[in-house]
Amino acid sequence: MAVERIPVQRLPEAVEDGRLSVEGALSRRRSVRDFAGGAVTLGEVGQLLWAAQGVTDSAGLRAAPSAGALYPLELRLVAGEVTGLSSGIYRYDAAAHALRQAAVGDRRTELAAAALGQRWIAEAAAVLVIAAVHARTTGKYGKRGRRYVQIEVGHAAQNVCLQAVALGLGATVVGAFDDAEVMRVVGLDGAEEPLALLPIGRAPGSAAPG
Repeated sequence: MAVERIPVQRLPEAVEDGRLSVEGALSRRRSVRDFAGGAVTLGEVGQLLWAAQGVTDSAGLRAAPSAGALYPLELRLVAGEVTGLSSGIYRYDAAAHALRQAAVGDRRTELAAAALGQRWIAEAAAVLVIAAVHARTTGKYGKRGRRYVQIEVGHAAQNVCLQAVALGLGATVVGAFDDAEVMRVVGLDGAEEPLALLPIGRAPGSAAPG
């Protein structure tokens, strides 16, 4: 039986020395729910994904700390207006710094409905969905592992929010949604539990890259 090939989109190499300091990003970080409109770029999306779960050294360690380096988090990108990327749902492959297409078509409106009608999700250029496979961590740490996963989600989400500021983008963290509906819309399997949605778009007053 032939196996269907899933398109792979390589992402631009992540930038490790930006123009804005960590202190500058921290002082400017705010939850943004009203976006200026316009697309985000593939490079910007790649940088945000790298900030959340990108590999940062030859040993495979990542940008966000993980208990036991077990990395239970899985990222999906719900792309609507991303320059150079078709609308659809993509899984982030951290090891390859690439996107693997899981579904075609713009799902932002469906995702907003699954998030109790929060309109800014549909208006964002893209949405990062952070899910977790808890068994990766609880297999070693037992019930306490679920708490470690929650801590890790916070690390990854804050990384994304700070990186968004550095890129002139707006972001916020959404935790109010119907788990089953988000799983259906995004195509998560039974082992993956959605924990956070991060709508991403151009911040008010920012300009798209020339």
